[in-house]
Amino acid sequence: MEVPVVGDEWFALTTSELPIGDIYSWAVRPDCGAVVLFSGTVRDYADGRTDVTSLEYEAYEDAVLPVFQKIAIETRHRFPDAKRIAILHRIGELQLSESSVVVAVSSGHRPAAFDAARFAIDALKESAPIWKKENWREGSDWGTGAHGIVNPQQVTGTSS
Repeated sequence: MEVPVVGDEWFALTTSELPIGDIYSWAVRPDCGAVVLFSGTVRDYADGRTDVTSLEYEAYEDAVLPVFQKIAIETRHRFPDAKRIAILHRIGELQLSESSVVVAVSSGHRPAAFDAARFAIDALKESAPIWKKENWREGSDWGTGAHGIVNPQQVTGTSS
């Protein structure tokens, strides 16, 4: 996966391992004193199950990056000090401890970076057309919180 050489946004949907170190390094800017990087990882339990072995992610691929763009626009609107914003998500089967999603935000100060990163990951979970299947020792099922396709306009409440 190539690191962007221009711009302050990095969005990706990929089957490849997420390059967490590269994402962090890309987010650093000389005018920013804070970088917050959130990485969601595959854990061995979910909603009463203690035997999760892996997760599988599927996405409506054509809609995901436009949703990520809308999330970044709204993040900048709510947190004007946000400078660089990265939103990357994996699809396919992921094993325990692998990162499934990364959001990184840099800003001049830590409160804006923390708040913006939290807003971005929460907005992604609510609006991105990405679904999670949980696999366990004797079966599998779609994870709770799996949702239908969401109109990207719903992220900001606008109707471009």
